[in-house]
Amino acid sequence: MIHVKCNIHSWMQAYIGVVDNPYFAVSGEDGSYRIGNLPPGTTPSRYGKKTGKAGATGNGGSAFERADGRYVQGDELMRKRFFILLAFGVCLALAGCNSAKPPASPAPGTAAESSAPRIYVTNEVSGDLSVIDSSTRKVIATVSLGKRPRGIHASPDQKTLYVALSGSPIAGPDVDESTLPPPDKSADGIGVFSVAQNKMVRVLPGGSDPENFDVSKDGKQLLISNEDTSAVSIVDIASGTVLKTIKIGGQPEGVRVAPDGKRVFITSEEDGTIAVLDLAAGHIISTFKVGRRPRSIAFMPDGSRAYVNAENDGTVVLVDAVKFKTLKTIPLGKPGVIKPMAVLLSPDATRLYVSTGRGQQVFTVDTATQTVLGSVTVGKRPWGIALSPDAKTLYSANGPSNNISVVNLADNTVAATIPAGTGPWGVIVLPPLR
Repeated sequence: MIHVKCNIHSWMQAYIGVVDNPYFAVSGEDGSYRIGNLPPGTTPSRYGKKTGKAGATGNGGSAFERADGRYVQGDELMRKRFFILLAFGVCLALAGCNSAKPPASPAPGTAAESSAPRIYVTNEVSGDLSVIDSSTRKVIATVSLGKRPRGIHASPDQKTLYVALSGSPIAGPDVDESTLPPPDKSADGIGVFSVAQNKMVRVLPGGSDPENFDVSKDGKQLLISNEDTSAVSIVDIASGTVLKTIKIGGQPEGVRVAPDGKRVFITSEEDGTIAVLDLAAGHIISTFKVGRRPRSIAFMPDGSRAYVNAENDGTVVLVDAVKFKTLKTIPLGKPGVIKPMAVLLSPDATRLYVSTGRGQQVFTVDTATQTVLGSVTVGKRPWGIALSPDAKTLYSANGPSNNISVVNLADNTVAATIPAGTGPWGVIVLPPLR
């Protein structure tokens, strides 16, 4: 008995059975057989010589006479009957797919139509993008991107996703960098992913070893941190050219365009500073200290203030984004245990959410009082975080856990865990295209 079932729709299944009957049998370890109880026929056949007997014996595919007088190889008839039954079972399964049940699963690599927002996750180790339906919490597509996809941002119209790709080998605190292979600079770039087509359509230059970036407010330029060359690159999207490369502090990572679109803040992990780029003038107008190992920036809507993580201090720093100075330091936990990574503001800017890497938690900060309201334990080394369009759910990308945590912000609990690719790094949530 063969059980046929749909891997997506559990209610769609069929059983195929090949049963004993008077017209065929198999016996003998050497493959010999005897087909008995066949009525004699009169018509010769190209398959063999008419026997005129009620049965025939053979070895290795000798012919026997069918009830209609036609000669057929014994093994051929068994194959035909098996495949007829197999086809019948498959038809039953397909009929289930076409019934009034939920819609069928998409073909591999394509995203199903859905009215729910989609979650897009860059997987640094497996080099692909997981597309997740937020209603079913299932991966509906996995799209290959290239080496080390990390930072991910949408165009202003949300029809395009940009992803930072890097050919630099993956390092870490427990890795001897002298043993790593040389960087593959041909893999560096910014992948351009079409949301409608659900595929990467081109790769833009992004300077050396791009890790994170931001999109200009008019959607025409990318501002990209180049970690291994201590620089920021300005890329024209339409022409696919690097317009300018500007030297800044060591190990730049976080990049954020201010709400007015005129200034760009870039963190320097090595120097513990933020460099402020005047986009129109094309040069750095200020550099100021914020704390040890800053990686991420979140602006208040009016652009007057911003929050910056200080990973090695276990804090988040509130800065004056006009006068370029520190206003307040908000402690989250013991330095080295709680390691703030990404900072993200709610749409109404009343809450700040902070992922903490090896701290395995996401913290919530009240932006009116600058105090911690609470935290929730998610997965191992949460890095990228994103909010649902209604701001009721938070998603965290948990690298070594290879999954996404779904946090219900009403009670600050993990409502579900969604498997992703290997090493999820960045996450973004978009409404479906209309």
